[in-house]
Amino acid sequence: MKETTAFAVIQEEKRLNYFERYLSLWVGLCMAAGVLLGRFFPALTSELRRLEFGEGSQINMPIAVLIWLMITPMMMKVDFTALKTVGKKPRGLVVTLFVNWMVKPFSMALFAWVFLRYVFSDFISLSDADQYIAGTIILAAAPCTAMVFVWSYLTDGDPAYTLVQVSVNDLLMLLLFAPIVRFLVSGASNLDVPFHVLVYSVAIFIVIPLVAGILLRRWFVNRYGKIGFEKQVLPRFAPVSMTALLATLVLIFGFQADNITEKFLHVALIAVPILVQVYFNSSLTYGLMRLFKVEYAVAAPGALIGASNFFELAVATAIALFGPGSGAALATVVGVLVEVPVMLSVCAACNRTRHWFPNSRGDEATVAASGTSRA
Repeated sequence: MKETTAFAVIQEEKRLNYFERYLSLWVGLCMAAGVLLGRFFPALTSELRRLEFGEGSQINMPIAVLIWLMITPMMMKVDFTALKTVGKKPRGLVVTLFVNWMVKPFSMALFAWVFLRYVFSDFISLSDADQYIAGTIILAAAPCTAMVFVWSYLTDGDPAYTLVQVSVNDLLMLLLFAPIVRFLVSGASNLDVPFHVLVYSVAIFIVIPLVAGILLRRWFVNRYGKIGFEKQVLPRFAPVSMTALLATLVLIFGFQADNITEKFLHVALIAVPILVQVYFNSSLTYGLMRLFKVEYAVAAPGALIGASNFFELAVATAIALFGPGSGAALATVVGVLVEVPVMLSVCAACNRTRHWFPNSRGDEATVAASGTSRA
């Protein structure tokens, strides 16, 4: 009985940090701050909006810098030497990659098309629906990188295997993100997606922070050692990522202030297909993991990777393709707004069903406890 109690205590002690726990609140406040900025300081907002990397590039300079500050510390967490173990426990990795790249973007395109083009057609115009569909597809085509480690921790996942899953996804994202986004957005909407802009987005918002993250990680590990890097250095960068994220949202909603005040209902409607696809893909991944008898410590993080999104990349790409005031950018930000509470609910479901899987620590604790009782 003591072992079971100890296991429960460990689970109860697992918590998000202060900013992560209330991320949805901070996002909401930044939305409000951005709208106020756009409405009461239109001249300042206009000047910030015009700052681009080259005229007509659609890549806003302040937002690009903030995205780099946001993503680079996250990329520092990824240890690509973990790919040496990619051949171990292949079933979990195969299921994760199948759902992330063969199911998730396509199911999101379907759900967004059905809800935004037809179910909500009385509330959303065709042009707005096209923008929102594009934004949700961009969101779903970018598998989560940073927050997965938080979700894995909360579900008692295998951290080494989670690292392998994230590393492989990041490498595949370099090759698959641009063609999948172009194919699905062009097919599900009336929008034209310039492929070269997608390639620029991948280079600017994935390759640059990825290379910077790898180089910084190597330098810090050489100087402080791996344990010192993970325990002392990485935590210092967490506030940088969070601050950059929130500042980015203020600018985005500042650029869209007029749209937001006139289309507040749209935010709630956009959230519906996003929520449906999160629960659909997490359930599908979790079910496949159980079908193929994958152990819980691999199955739970896999389900969470299959459900969550790399929303930082999605926001940046939507802005680069359609502009900071676009409906596509708004749709990606709605993904940020719903991410934390929805993923916490998926974490809770995984924790309650760990007994469905082999080699679950909960099962081991229960067996140990029953053995102690019999003794």
